[in-house]
Amino acid sequence: MSEQITVGVGAGARYLGVDRVIDLGPLHPSAHGAYRLRLTVTPDLVITAAEPLVGHLHRGAEKLFEVRDYRQVLTLANRHDWLSAFCNELAVALAVERMTGMDVPARAQWLRALLCELNRLMAHMVFLTPLSPNAATYREGVQALMEEASGGRIHFMFNRIGGLREDVPAGWTERVAAFLSTVDTETLTIDFGALEGLGVLPHEDALAYGVTGPIGRASGVDFDLRRDDPLPAYKALGFSPVVRTEGDAAARVRCLLDEVQKSVELARACLEQLPQGPVNLRLPKAIKAPEGSVYTRVEAPLGTSGVHLSSRGEKTPWRLKLRTPSFNNVQALSALLPGTKVDDLPAVLSSFAVVVGDIDK
Repeated sequence: MSEQITVGVGAGARYLGVDRVIDLGPLHPSAHGAYRLRLTVTPDLVITAAEPLVGHLHRGAEKLFEVRDYRQVLTLANRHDWLSAFCNELAVALAVERMTGMDVPARAQWLRALLCELNRLMAHMVFLTPLSPNAATYREGVQALMEEASGGRIHFMFNRIGGLREDVPAGWTERVAAFLSTVDTETLTIDFGALEGLGVLPHEDALAYGVTGPIGRASGVDFDLRRDDPLPAYKALGFSPVVRTEGDAAARVRCLLDEVQKSVELARACLEQLPQGPVNLRLPKAIKAPEGSVYTRVEAPLGTSGVHLSSRGEKTPWRLKLRTPSFNNVQALSALLPGTKVDDLPAVLSSFAVVVGDIDK
């Protein structure tokens, strides 16, 4: 075994001939939040081991849920992944609706699918912007549409138990259609040559770590809840995900681009089939889920977002456990970073989309 020493970032360059353990973080510019990477690096600056260290941004969301009623829970549910706010709200609303046997109006079901795809498009553009700055134009465009519909720019708070808070504004669907016609992934100029072969996540490791979303599909994990456990609107859309097998940084970025195109297609289909009618149900002042438990899940931008709700028949949940995609996905860094040169680390991390609030939930 080679000798190891621990140094901070930028220190220890004089120690030649020994492996160095470097703490990267906890404030790393590639992350949407604060987490650390503990890297073991050879004298030739090749990573031999990586350990993601989380817990610097612990939000305590699951405990906060237990002392709030179900309407208040939705206010917090969109904050653990601030790029997937609408999808987070939806997962919680679905859990309560299924436990209470609510029949959500058809228009709300289709608007939910439409808004999920717009949310996905917005989130992916955030991660694509460092690789292709003109992606920011698309992000701003879709974010403006989400803000117009919900009134919120980041925390939308548009889902309600039983549907949506209100219908979308007059003319909004036409503006969405006009925006979608401008989205062209060919305009996103990305240097794939600098990404190919870097940070390979094998299919077996992706499965072992429970990696989902575009990162998993880039490694051949053929799983997408929009097809495999679809919400009512998705059942009518005949969705099929794009799956790649290379598992490298280039494949992960290509999967993000593929999903942008798929989201545009799905959003257009939702607009074409959007029915008329109410968007919510009339509810009592206090919502009480019956005693029991239920698990619901949605395909959030970064993967499977699940909610395990346990109730004792009260107006607050007894337990509301979150299964967040970034929590599982970030663990895979320990499998894909060994063998990576330190000089290539920014390129690899730029392809690996996580939101730290979704990890330290």
